[in-house]
Amino acid sequence: MKSLLNRRSVLAGPSHLVQVARESAAVPVSPDESEDAALAATAGVTPAAAPAPTAEPARPVTTLRPVPVVPSQVSARGVQMADTAEIEWLAEEEALTPFRVFRSFDYSVSLLFHAKELAYYVALYQDGSLWRALKAADLEAAEAAFHHFEEQATRLSEGETRRAQLEAQNEQLARMIARSEAQAERLRTDLQRRSAQEQTVSNRQHQVRKDVSQLEAQRVAAQAHLNKAHRQIHQLNLTSNEGIPHLPNR
Repeated sequence: MKSLLNRRSVLAGPSHLVQVARESAAVPVSPDESEDAALAATAGVTPAAAPAPTAEPARPVTTLRPVPVVPSQVSARGVQMADTAEIEWLAEEEALTPFRVFRSFDYSVSLLFHAKELAYYVALYQDGSLWRALKAADLEAAEAAFHHFEEQATRLSEGETRRAQLEAQNEQLARMIARSEAQAERLRTDLQRRSAQEQTVSNRQHQVRKDVSQLEAQRVAAQAHLNKAHRQIHQLNLTSNEGIPHLPNR
């Protein structure tokens, strides 16, 4: 018993007592628990943790995970990454049969069948160059991977689609602007020609009215001159008739 007490007094030195006091300052510790903790620390064994005071539960932190190239539902169905060099070699050897082909601008997807190995390959091409490839053991899994690459190619080509639409719309607007400007130019020319024609007609009408006025004055003067001549003739006739003798009536 004396040796056990000496052993406890040696093991429960000041440093161990300070450490236990720091770690469990918030919770009272009994002498036996202090001695057990000191013995465990000396033996290199971690003592059991004291019950912590009641506190708010810690909020779970979402772990960031890398986004896989192939969706989990696809990879779980027997799809794995394929060796692009192997696919290129099989394509050169004409050992692959195309089952499905999808193309959208510079992006294309092919579902290829390797009859010798009964294997399926799904390849995604960018501008004719092999970009990504998957390998499947059955057609159903290969078609799922094909649809995945098809959706990806469609998303990647959305900018190309929009650019083609905008280019076509801009060209159409340019043609419409050119037609409108040409029509406006024709209308402007017609207005100018009409204005010039109206000016010519107006000048001609003015000249005609001037000529008519002059001719009317000439007619009035000629008519007056004619009337004067008629009066002179009548007067001369009267004068001439005065020389006729008076003859009795029978």
